[in-house]
Amino acid sequence: MFASLAQLRAEAWLALCFALSLTISGVASSAVAGPKLNDWATIKNERHGYAIAYPVDVFEQRETPKSEDGRVLYSKDGKAKLLFGAFDNSENNSLEEYRQFLLSEQYAGAKIDYAPVRKRWFVLSGTQGDEMFYQRVSFTCGGRLINSWAMLYPAAERKMYDRVVEAVARSFMPGAGKTGTCD
Repeated sequence: MFASLAQLRAEAWLALCFALSLTISGVASSAVAGPKLNDWATIKNERHGYAIAYPVDVFEQRETPKSEDGRVLYSKDGKAKLLFGAFDNSENNSLEEYRQFLLSEQYAGAKIDYAPVRKRWFVLSGTQGDEMFYQRVSFTCGGRLINSWAMLYPAAERKMYDRVVEAVARSFMPGAGKTGTCD
């Protein structure tokens, strides 16, 4: 099967972003102790079209994914998680409704320290107990598809994991279906 021009452009853009993130993370890694973040793997979801890269020296897949919608990766020591996926917005939530749901259900009582909201995406980041979290949510296909990724990690290891969050954030590309046309 031949790739569409849009798919080729998206893959080229992902490759460029990935190369840039490797360059930047390589420079940053020399200044801060911890994993070098040199070896990365990219996961592309065929059903929903999203892509995300992660450092293999930090995260690993420990179990077979239960569905094709998303995955959970664990740090080598089991203290951190990287979750990502996409799903149909079957309840037709608005971006703000879904954001409020996460704040009241997932992050109730959390101290939010970074929370930009744009037309089609938002981020929630902060501390809940002794755990840091960063979650990016993007609405695509006119709000019919919700793409999300989150990283949960010990607050005591914030310096190292903040670097990982920044690098993963640069790699994430929300999806719009198999062909990129909200099919």
